[in-house]
Amino acid sequence: MQHPVFARVWSRISARVGSERQRSELLAGLDGRVIEVGAGDGRNFAHYPPKVSEVLAVEPEAYLRGLARNAARTAPVQVTVLDGNAELLAVEDGAFDAAISSLVLCSVLDQETALAELHRVLAPGGQLRFFEHVVAEQSFARTVQSKLDDSGVWPHLAGGCHLARDTVGTIAAAGFTIERMRRFTSGPGPLGVPFVLGAARRTPISPEPHLPG
Repeated sequence: MQHPVFARVWSRISARVGSERQRSELLAGLDGRVIEVGAGDGRNFAHYPPKVSEVLAVEPEAYLRGLARNAARTAPVQVTVLDGNAELLAVEDGAFDAAISSLVLCSVLDQETALAELHRVLAPGGQLRFFEHVVAEQSFARTVQSKLDDSGVWPHLAGGCHLARDTVGTIAAAGFTIERMRRFTSGPGPLGVPFVLGAARRTPISPEPHLPG
């Protein structure tokens, strides 16, 4: 889905939503082949460590994809930027050592499908690194987030973003084991937006039990 107006707004504010330190923390220690979904304007690219051999960056919004391709030219690692959606990744099973979800799972049309795709394209034992804003832990803030989502106003203004998604729970339900995570808020007091930054490991899908004939 295209959000041309919001894309232009996002390109101006994205540096304020995620700091350079947080982006470096998100990507620290990665190696091998990496897929990044919802790459936006490519602001993460400068922070990939040198042991990463290749990054496949997927971005569905045309304006942001153009900015990402510009950013890829000066990235310290090889980055290929393609059109595509997180819910349907045109890559083989188990093709990547790590996957990056950075400020995108709030706005995908179907979180469960997107995370199932990320699980599919990761090699056994591969990591999902995530930096997302999530539903608040406090009941009042959760209620406000839900009402904004249900009204349709916030998703319409913010490029499909939803404030009240239980992203951490959905990551775990998709077959990932969360290995580390920290929570923090950005903004003043009760108006602060809750974020999580962490890493999860792809757990193998259990084989179907063999029943005696």
